[in-house]
Amino acid sequence: MDLIIKEKGKMRINKFLDWLIYIFFYTLTLILVSKIFKSMYIEKEHFFLYSFLIVVIVYILNKTIKPILVRLTIPITGLTLGLFYPFINLFILKLTDWILGSHFNLENFWIALIISILLSICNFLVEGLIIKPIIRVFKKEGDFCE
Repeated sequence: MDLIIKEKGKMRINKFLDWLIYIFFYTLTLILVSKIFKSMYIEKEHFFLYSFLIVVIVYILNKTIKPILVRLTIPITGLTLGLFYPFINLFILKLTDWILGSHFNLENFWIALIISILLSICNFLVEGLIIKPIIRVFKKEGDFCE
């Protein structure tokens, strides 16, 4: 399994490794946020399992439903100069809340919005501080699959 893959002139990290890094940091962010905000409930009996499951569901929804939502809301996102975008993330979180039922609950709208913003920041930081530096290191060494 190659760590870095070059396709169409662009380098990218292996998809499984990419998924694993994002899932790990999203889970860590979700656990920290659930400890900070009491209006976010994750079942205590299997806390880490449900935290992981929440993140996997959010990841799947981000890859399937979110692109559709982003395209549908381009006009309102443009009018608000991008301020509507966190509400798309909020919708994904509330949809996850609905899917998991009593195992995950977001009680406060504003806290849920803050959580969605924190997950977006986590995504930005993982991309900038982990994924891109890994690609840069391998690009310099020339240690990738062609």
